[in-house]
Amino acid sequence: MMLTVEGLSKRFGGFLAVNQVSFEVREGEILGLIGPNGSGKSTTFNLIAGNLRPTSGSVRLQGKEIAGLPAYAICHKGVGRTFQIPRPFRKLSLLENVMLAAYYGGAGNIGRAEALRSAGEALDMVGLPSDATARTDGLGAAALKKLELARALATKPRLLLADESLGGLDSTEMERAAELLNNIRTRMGITIVWVEHIMGVLMRIVDRVIVLDHGEKIFEGVPGQAAVDPRVTEVYLGKKKT
Repeated sequence: MMLTVEGLSKRFGGFLAVNQVSFEVREGEILGLIGPNGSGKSTTFNLIAGNLRPTSGSVRLQGKEIAGLPAYAICHKGVGRTFQIPRPFRKLSLLENVMLAAYYGGAGNIGRAEALRSAGEALDMVGLPSDATARTDGLGAAALKKLELARALATKPRLLLADESLGGLDSTEMERAAELLNNIRTRMGITIVWVEHIMGVLMRIVDRVIVLDHGEKIFEGVPGQAAVDPRVTEVYLGKKKT
């Protein structure tokens, strides 16, 4: 297993945001983590990435415990992540933005030549220009999402946590973004956990799906089963009137 999550819980004061969530992610697969707004998926994601410390539970990366480690330490162990709202360094070029991520992922152990090479490869992978003159000015939503993804790839992850990669995109851009994630898995051998609230495109790409509601796991299985599961249908479409 690439990732094993057991009994993961997070409490904010009297509010239990995540309650005893458990699942596994096999090496080389794309796992979708979905649910409506407020379901706990972003909190679960941040607990895995180290942006939050769990109240209880275990998170193991290839058998080694990472729960409670700071985000930078988890990154250095091979977990890369994107953020739902891209925040590039506007005064830096695209290449410099991604080089900075490469330095971060390398924990200070790589030189300029290696950072430059990693940044160029990541930008090429997502389809953005890798020349030193390309700036962030004027980038649309889709290009900003690509830049965010390139920065994550430059950290050289074994596991990529993709946070709502379809948000703010039109239908064509969504299809391209989903196919890009699939290509990253195929060409780079990276395992992916994809957090999303837009189900349609995601369900055609992921191997399995976890559905959360009010901080609890209500479904785990293949996308086709999720689409007809009564609890999943109720969460997304509301309870059928009798």
